Amino acid sequence: MSTSERTYRTPALILKRRDFGEADRLLTILSPTHGKCDAIAKGARKPVSTKTGHVELFTCADMLITRGRDIDIATQAEMTNPFLHLREDLRAGAYANYIAELVDKFTFDGDQHLQTLYDLTYATFQRLCDDKDLRLAVRFFEIHLLDVVGFRPELTQCVITHEKILPEDQFFSFADGGVVSPRAHHLTTGTIPVSMDALHLMRHIQRSDYEQVRGLGGIKASVHPEVERIMLGYIGFLLERRLESIEFIRRVRDI
Repeated sequence: MSTSERTYRTPALILKRRDFGEADRLLTILSPTHGKCDAIAKGARKPVSTKTGHVELFTCADMLITRGRDIDIATQAEMTNPFLHLREDLRAGAYANYIAELVDKFTFDGDQHLQTLYDLTYATFQRLCDDKDLRLAVRFFEIHLLDVVGFRPELTQCVITHEKILPEDQFFSFADGGVVSPRAHHLTTGTIPVSMDALHLMRHIQRSDYEQVRGLGGIKASVHPEVERIMLGYIGFLLERRLESIEFIRRVRDI
């Protein structure tokens, strides 16, 4: 559909929702064909509004969007997937908040044809509702998100020497975007250690579909926090900022 059309209908994932004016809500949505944009749901905070309940955070809705001079208007909205568990379970909701923040930070308003990212985000919201190992679902999202947005980490060869990685503990360089072998460690700065177990998991996630990843068994207890540390460090380096949702996840874990 041409972006010049004044009105368009689209499925939309609601990433952010803020009060706007006296009765409206300002939504940040992700559409598979129209990318990320802000849209006002007029009157959505009124109890009698037909939009009330259809523009909840971390849900999917079928929306009719009208382009405005300064901001778009969501003239119709009908929820198609409530992802209820994301609002009923604090931990799942904290991870959904993190996923939404990543999508928001790695995309720009007006980006077009984000079908792959939309599908990945939709599937991850569903996995956070259905799966027991939420950390694995989040790591899968992070690694495949980086593929989509052009920051795929190099995990099979040394980013300094371009030699194939040997089966031994390595280092990871945020600045160079991948694994550094022990023999090239002195040639760069700012690296952190990465065990072979953690690297194996990251490589398996990167090359596999989710069903294959979910079928993994026997992941060591130490591997999840190690991979998380690497991914958060790399993402933080790329964005040049600390994500607000990380502290919320850590607080939830302590409850």
